[in-house]
Amino acid sequence: MHRTAIVAAMVASPAMAASEYGFVSLRNTDFIVVIGFAVFIGVLLYFKVPQRVAGMLDDRSARIEGDLAEARRLREEAQSVLASYERKSREASEQADRIVATARDEAQAAAEQAKLDLRDSVERRIRGAEEQIASARDAAVREVRNRAIDVATAAAAQVVRERMGDDKANALIDDSIGVVDAKLH
Repeated sequence: MHRTAIVAAMVASPAMAASEYGFVSLRNTDFIVVIGFAVFIGVLLYFKVPQRVAGMLDDRSARIEGDLAEARRLREEAQSVLASYERKSREASEQADRIVATARDEAQAAAEQAKLDLRDSVERRIRGAEEQIASARDAAVREVRNRAIDVATAAAAQVVRERMGDDKANALIDDSIGVVDAKLH
């Protein structure tokens, strides 16, 4: 049916009426163009070009879907690592608060004891408590700093993934996984 429609369109064309040799003539350029086009379409169909193009598009689609699945998996992994760091940060903060509270209690007990005991003994205990507080504060600051670095790294990785091509993004993802693995182990 499709072929008949093409032939009918060629037969009923104004070019056929205008040509002195008729439409079906090798001297009619319109006829030659139609034949060339038909041969071109035939060659494309013979070599199954539409199927190959569709296959290549399907392959690319599958690769993109795989990349998206990998990106989702990496995102979920990054979120779990982020949650772990947030939990550790909270625990460190709570421990620092407990240490500070304990140090204050010890300092008060030491002050009461100082009234009863020698003044030098009280000063040694206060110095010990201050060192412990400073140490706990330094540890908490280091933990928060490390956490901020991890969050900034994750955010930078997300921005890089969004602005970078697939090849570069995959290379950076592999490098990031190595860094995270090294930090976790």
